[in-house]
Amino acid sequence: MSETAREERSGGLTRKRFIDWLLGTSLGGFVLAVIYPVVRYWVPPVVAESAVSSVTLPFKATDVADNTGRIFKFGSKPGILIKTPSGELRAFNATCTHLSCTVQFRADIENIWCACHNGHYDLNGRNISGPPPRPLDSYNVNVRGDQIIVSVKT
Repeated sequence: MSETAREERSGGLTRKRFIDWLLGTSLGGFVLAVIYPVVRYWVPPVVAESAVSSVTLPFKATDVADNTGRIFKFGSKPGILIKTPSGELRAFNATCTHLSCTVQFRADIENIWCACHNGHYDLNGRNISGPPPRPLDSYNVNVRGDQIIVSVKT
């Protein structure tokens, strides 16, 4: 009786079983190496919300001209400050309520506009056309001297 036949009868590890095991675990490792990044891409990591309730903007009230808009950082999210044609300052969350694109102010049509899918908001943050399902979240704006302080509405 050959040595290989004796090992197979006794349940020992043969060269064939070792190669089968090696190829099986290699295939399993390859599948995991492909699937893991795909799953991590589809399921984004949980990011803690910023506890910021107010920010002082890095530009002065006199730097903002009438009928213009400026993007600023409000914690981990973008915000947009609008100075209406009448000179009133308004601030909103600059994340579109449709697919979370960053909105911008368009002076030519006096609207807040989302370039992703042509969504439009009026100067009060209400959605007026396009796919956005709800208005923009608005913030309080206070001017102290020449500083602009934007805070969450309570």
